[in-house]
Amino acid sequence: MEKATFAGGCFWCMVKPFTEWDGINKVTSGYMGGSVVNPTYEQVKTGTTGHYEVVQIEFDPEIFPYDKLLDIFWMQIDPTDDGGQFHDRGDQYRTAIFYHNENQRSIAENSKFELSKSGKFKKPIVTKILKADIFYNAEDYHQDYYLKEPEYYKEDREKSGRDTFINNHWK
Repeated sequence: MEKATFAGGCFWCMVKPFTEWDGINKVTSGYMGGSVVNPTYEQVKTGTTGHYEVVQIEFDPEIFPYDKLLDIFWMQIDPTDDGGQFHDRGDQYRTAIFYHNENQRSIAENSKFELSKSGKFKKPIVTKILKADIFYNAEDYHQDYYLKEPEYYKEDREKSGRDTFINNHWK
């Protein structure tokens, strides 16, 4: 098993797209990249800790390769927005790919380059590619939120504008 870590705005919306595939063992919501040790959601949501909301994915690269994870990741976000994602604004909601080894870094950089030259977006791709740091699990109530609170999850996701963007740019 390997790990992949992606920041795509609100972590609630980033879990479900990755859970539906063979070869993906676990998807965990959490925080990465900040300066506070063992941050809480209440701290991270202020935007002052430096953490990103992330999902960390445990996957079998023999069954589901890293480049396929990147394909899913890109199709969940607006990679041109450096102020957050959709209705979630602030540094904690910026996008990033956190690489766990040099192979992931290389694949991620190539993937970003290919997306930028594809012409799909008129603005530059601003998603950062960063070395993975300490991962902190989010609180239990955030894990698999789409399953625990399906109605609220659906309502929040619809209000966010994420699905409209995905349908307009990725489908």
